[in-house]
Amino acid sequence: MPRPKKPINRKPLRIKTGDDVIVISGEDKGKTARKVLSVLPKQRKVIIENVNVMKNRKKQSGGQRSSGINQEDVIEKAFPIDASKVMLIDPKSKKATRVRMTTGKDGKLSRTAAKSGEAI
Repeated sequence: MPRPKKPINRKPLRIKTGDDVIVISGEDKGKTARKVLSVLPKQRKVIIENVNVMKNRKKQSGGQRSSGINQEDVIEKAFPIDASKVMLIDPKSKKATRVRMTTGKDGKLSRTAAKSGEAI
């Protein structure tokens, strides 16, 4: 008899859509100030503008043949990368920083940069 699956306890991602991030490892290491296009929290991945871009060819339509590859036939698409490979950029020093969750005066949680203490 198979065992029932235990729920996986994951820490929430501290990266949101529209944040400025820097890639800290991988092929695109060092690329900065890119916008996060979308976040995939269940997969723990993020899609970042102009990072991890793959090129695909579009199929010819209606039996048309062309000699060579037209630029219209090549489609560039950004693929997800692991969220552990990116860090948020500190708004004050413009360097990579960790994120802390702090409680404000109104009792709401907010994200702050660990290096400078500035709100993100």
